[in-house]
This record gives sequence, structure tokens and C-alpha cells, in this order.
Amino acid sequence: MIKRKTWALTAILTIFACLPTTVAAQDETIVFTPQWTAQAQFAGYYVAEAKGFYREAGVKVRIEHPSATQPAMSRLRKNECQATTLQFCQAMEIVDEGVPLVNILQTSMNNAMVIVSARGKDPLTQKGARVGIWSVGFGQLAICMSIKDHLDYQWVRFAQNVNLFVAGALDATLAMSYNEYYQLVQAGIEMTDKNVYRFCDHGYNVQEDGVYMTRAYYEKHRDQAAKFARASRKGWEWAAQHPDEALDIVMQYVDKNHIATNRVLQRLMLKEVLRLQVDRESKKREFRLRPDMVRQASRLMVDNKMLTREVTYEELSEH
Repeated sequence: MIKRKTWALTAILTIFACLPTTVAAQDETIVFTPQWTAQAQFAGYYVAEAKGFYREAGVKVRIEHPSATQPAMSRLRKNECQATTLQFCQAMEIVDEGVPLVNILQTSMNNAMVIVSARGKDPLTQKGARVGIWSVGFGQLAICMSIKDHLDYQWVRFAQNVNLFVAGALDATLAMSYNEYYQLVQAGIEMTDKNVYRFCDHGYNVQEDGVYMTRAYYEKHRDQAAKFARASRKGWEWAAQHPDEALDIVMQYVDKNHIATNRVLQRLMLKEVLRLQVDRESKKREFRLRPDMVRQASRLMVDNKMLTREVTYEELSEH
């Protein structure tokens, strides 16, 4: 009888000893930093927070946007956030630099990058042209194309808008089909098949945005990472089914973060981002990193000296 009571007491004490660790794990907040300022590009995550999908999944998430002095990847390296969105080619460069990353959710299934040339010229005929490129990155495929096709573009870095191009200081500029493309349309730039080069239509259809964590953090928080990914996917699926309500939520984040944009641009962005999530072959939102696109992008970047080695699908996937 005494032994039985002793065993029961030991069991109870063991349970209580374990409780703080369990509670701490449940209470841990995932700070999520999108790679850019508040806009419809990140609508699914805003929806997941606003509609309570993260809370329902049992994960605490706080969305904190980057700043000009602290980009998203810098925050991830310093452990100031636990998850961020990255373009796939950018993620491969970071892995090649020695920072292991895990892709826990892939939202983009198609490439959105374009080159827009001034005065109706074909970008492929403008050798040595001054071409605008984002100062924070994102232009890896364009650099590969310029080298591969011997275009020898002179890259001119810009922060976040199309002013240099509109002012005539550039011969061409990189743009995202969901963002700067529409800014150029609103600025009165004529867009035709002749002066707009779409990478996805010329053998460069490589996936872009996905959600990444450092492998060190992921290995210790697999369950929380899975909950975060599932709830984020639910947010995107809800946004696709309720675009007008999703846009309302986006504009709340835009206003809260004092972003200079308008509802028309954000509506166009959301529509295009949702379109890019549909795989060209399956016609579905798959939310997965495609091994064939990983191989394609990795080999292209290695061939053009942008990676020192091939980065594999297995390195980036959950295993």
C-alpha cells in the first residue's frame, strides 16, 4: 500500500514538474516577418491572424514587418523573428552562404518577375542597358538571364518604387507583375508584348515566395511550425474564396503601418498574387516546393556563378 502511494505521489510530482515546460512551449510566440512592407502580397497571413486561424490552430503568431535598416532576413539571423517569407532564389543564396533554412510553406507556384523597357523597345535588344533592380535582392534570375544571353546589363539599384524609370533615368526596370507593373501602368507607361519580358514565359518559371525558418529553430519546434503553416495556408485559401473581405483586412494592415498605396493597387495585387499561386500544370493551389523547379533554379545559378554549389530540394524540405 505504501509503495503504491509512493508511486502515485512520484507520478503526480513528475506531472507537475513537466507542466512549466509544456506551458512554455505552448506560450512561445512565433514572430513572423514578411519580406516587405504591409501589402496584399501577404494577405493570407493577415487573414489567418484577423480571422483567428492561428489561435484555432494552437499557435501564437505576431506579425512584424521589416524596416529599411532591418530587412526580414537580418531579423531572422538575429533571432528577432522565427519565420519569414523569402523568394526561392534568395533562400538558395542564403543556404549556400552557410545558413540552413527549411521551407515550411510554399505559396508561389509561378514566377512574377518582368523586365519593362522604355520607349517600346525589346529588352533583349538593349545590350548594356541601364536596368533598375531592387536593392534588397530578388533579381537573381534577371542577373542569370543577362549573363546567359550576353546582355551585359548595367544594374542600377532602387529602393521600392519606379520613379527612376518613369523619370527616364533608366532604359528598363525589373518589376513584379503584382506590384511595380501596376505602378507603371498607373504612371502611364504603355505595356505591350514587345517591351515587357515575362520570365515565366521564357524558361525561367521558378517559384518565388515561400515561408522559411532556420533549420535550428525548426528542429526544436516542428509541431508549432506545422500549425503555423497549416493556419497560414487556411488564410490563403480563405482569401481566394473571399477576395473582397480579404482586401478589407489588407487595407487595415496598410493603414496601421502607414503605407503609401491605394485600394485599387492592392486589389490588383491580390488578384495577381492569387493567380500566381495556381500551378500551371495541375491548375491547383498546391502550396508545395517543386523539386523540378529547385533543380532548375539551382543549376542555373551555379552555371552563372551565383551559387558555389547546387542547393538541393532535400536541404530545404522538412525531413
